[in-house]
Amino acid sequence: MAATPLFVQALSFAAHKHRKQVRKDAAATPYINHPIALVQVLVGQDVHDEVVLIAALLHDTVEDTDTTLEEITTLFGADVAAIVAQMTDDKSLPKAERKRLQIEHAHLALREAKLVKLADKICNTYDLLHSSPDEWSLERKHAYFDWAAAVVAGLRGTHVGLEAMFDEIMARRSELR
Repeated sequence: MAATPLFVQALSFAAHKHRKQVRKDAAATPYINHPIALVQVLVGQDVHDEVVLIAALLHDTVEDTDTTLEEITTLFGADVAAIVAQMTDDKSLPKAERKRLQIEHAHLALREAKLVKLADKICNTYDLLHSSPDEWSLERKHAYFDWAAAVVAGLRGTHVGLEAMFDEIMARRSELR
């Protein structure tokens, strides 16, 4: 996919919204690197649907910034907003409940949202293997891997290549330190 004006607008929007955020990794990586990584994973697995790629760039904006779904709808369309909505946890709920709901609802998501969620779990588990947060215990890292595997179980049958990437990372979980 060539970068369209709407894709570039979404990249700029996401970079602006996440500008003051960093990842929880040991290197305190700028947060925008995470949605860009999702796009790289998706394109690397021949996912070129602009709606999916834009949603990947924006997938954490509603959950982690002051962005609203209405704003996403106005700027990027209802299809993108629907995917972002399915990627957004309700922060008013306790963390354990949010995690449980992700597992429970994974199989119900739109196919496009499943693609983004697969890329998200790939990137997050990869990051845990290579640059995990200093304060995370080995037990917490393994718990994240277990939870991610439970979410991905509900996404199976969506994209063979993405699922294989996730499985390769899962096979390396013994490298967690």
